[in-house]
Amino acid sequence: MPDAATATAGGAVPRPAAPDEPHCVEIDLSRVDPAVTEEDARAFARINDVSLSPEQIERIVAPARTYPRQEYVLATHWHPEHVPMDLLRKRIERLYPNRVDELIIPTQHNVLLEYDGCQGVEVDCYSSGFNRKVQLLLHFKGLDTQRAEVLEAMLRHTHRYRASQLFEFLDALCEPAGESRRQIAAGRSNVDEELVSFVSIQAAKIKALILAHEADMPEDAYKNKLVRNFLDTLRARFGDRIVNKAQVYAKAVKDLVKEGFSLSYFYRASEVIEEARALGAGIVIPHPEQFWPILLADYDVDGIEVWNPQSQQYTEFLINVVNRRNRMGWHGKRPLLIFMGDDCHMSEKTRDPAEQDAAKAAREIGLQPAWHDFAIRKSLIINGVSRRKIIDEYRSRLG
Repeated sequence: MPDAATATAGGAVPRPAAPDEPHCVEIDLSRVDPAVTEEDARAFARINDVSLSPEQIERIVAPARTYPRQEYVLATHWHPEHVPMDLLRKRIERLYPNRVDELIIPTQHNVLLEYDGCQGVEVDCYSSGFNRKVQLLLHFKGLDTQRAEVLEAMLRHTHRYRASQLFEFLDALCEPAGESRRQIAAGRSNVDEELVSFVSIQAAKIKALILAHEADMPEDAYKNKLVRNFLDTLRARFGDRIVNKAQVYAKAVKDLVKEGFSLSYFYRASEVIEEARALGAGIVIPHPEQFWPILLADYDVDGIEVWNPQSQQYTEFLINVVNRRNRMGWHGKRPLLIFMGDDCHMSEKTRDPAEQDAAKAAREIGLQPAWHDFAIRKSLIINGVSRRKIIDEYRSRLG
């Protein structure tokens, strides 16, 4: 492997081309201005602008599809982000015009929000017994915010720490200390040194723009997807092929950063559960398929999410796990409930359609197709589970 002296200006170590594969430069770095340009500044301002244009508002309140046959709407895992609740209410009314009953609770990442008297949040924490990051959905009805000062402080700390990952991500993309991560990510994504340098330049620009505008940046803007959004603004200048490759490589770096992100500054799951229970919270474990050990921890929770768009492979197995635990009486008189999460991120729908992640944009508040899957539905019927029953039971637990 080449030593540090052969590294490029962007910090990447060149990888030799395969013998039967001639080296092909896909991007001319002389076309890339390393300084922040006016065009860069305008693009950065645009992706961080949380105001909604008339066209964006229309996309929010007028969904492309509606579901007139869905009578019960259970939405306990979704993210409003910067979209106002009054617009979301209009969207829900149009999505499900014939709904009979609903339980709709927003779960922003580490920020408590309210909809129709119910409050919710998705909390990042860690399971110390397994040394794994996990997430919990907390749901409340009529939460007394004066009593929730400790929880609010815990959420603020977690939100700020979680946001700090963006800076570690940017450093991994453009600072000398991130060189090893760039080498690994370049190998995984099969990109050349010019592409690595191109992304390094863009990451350095993002850091400079954050420092220049941190006084007026929305607090919720400090997320890893800021990199993805900024790279997407470069399509008109550099073309889809280069930006698509840049996105794949940047994601490989992000994955490495997330793998190495310290868990020691997160609150333990048991601490979050204890504080939430003291306030009368309902608690659900989301997408446990990604956090298998949490199923063994026997945490004091109300339910387990057996399906969401990121966790679809083991739904029937998870349904059987929940029902087997209930039959064994592990949770006493309060059996575990079965939930499904749409994991809808509303900011995706505010993006220009050409820049949207199609899979994420297709998600809808309260839409969980697995309820209608024949194999899954059979398991649910056998065990007496339906959206209507879950809504009734969980609402009663929230008081």
